[in-house]
Amino acid sequence: MRKQRRRRSRALIGVVAATAALGLAGCDVIGGSSSAAHDARTRASRAQVWDRSPASIAAVGDSITRGFDACTVLSDCPEVSWATGTSDQVDSLAVRLLGRAKAADHSWNYAVTGARMADLAGQMADAVVRRPQLVTVMAGANDACRTSVSAMTSVADFRTQFEDALGTLRKSLPKTQVYVSSVPNLKRLWSQGRTNPLGKQIWKLGICPSMLGDADNLTSAATVRRDRVQQRVEDYNKVLAQVCAKDRRCRFDGGAVYEYRFGTDQLSRWDWFHPSTDGQSKLAAIAYRTITAADPVA
Repeated sequence: MRKQRRRRSRALIGVVAATAALGLAGCDVIGGSSSAAHDARTRASRAQVWDRSPASIAAVGDSITRGFDACTVLSDCPEVSWATGTSDQVDSLAVRLLGRAKAADHSWNYAVTGARMADLAGQMADAVVRRPQLVTVMAGANDACRTSVSAMTSVADFRTQFEDALGTLRKSLPKTQVYVSSVPNLKRLWSQGRTNPLGKQIWKLGICPSMLGDADNLTSAATVRRDRVQQRVEDYNKVLAQVCAKDRRCRFDGGAVYEYRFGTDQLSRWDWFHPSTDGQSKLAAIAYRTITAADPVA
């Protein structure tokens, strides 16, 4: 009888242990579900605070936002800027969001041709004075477009500089929204532009030498150089996504600009690298879709 009781006790202990083990395993599974639920709640929270129709816009960034080489050779043309331009051919983000009349008085362009991420904090400080409800950011191409691969901005410095720029904004305007564009695919721009003799001559004046230099050189060394520049651009885009994700009022485009397949119609007819008027219009459309979407890009 005692032996039977001991056997039953051992069996009961085994059942309890197995149940406990299953319970622990269940916690792991639940934990995973909880993480997914947390992500969903975070996205819902970000969507809830996001205003899809801001009343004013300031743009910061580099030559692309200045409309460089879109109208005349080696010159800015802010009237065709994807962010704040007035041209009917572009239908800029400001015009799409604010209407043409209001855009004239409620949008400002603080981008500077040649600017790198290190310059963004200063541009943000200028933009803060206007107290915009939305700030657009397009920067990073010049950090990769250096005289050499070794001169490119490091990923760590790029991250710190972007965080500093957002911090400058947040000190004065904690509720201003931020739209962040991904850095364009520079290698694709090289592959498109290298077919044009005029464009390649303009490139020799110093446009993105790390990628565009010696454009027809297809040796293994040149290929490695371009691949390293391309990898740095992809690393920059990861940083933009990660830093933006920590800010409830920041939306990254999810890589939409990087993934957009710019063709010859979307490139400047002078340098075959910067966006043309049509290319600027495409950038405006990408930004508008991201900003007015019900949910942020995953």
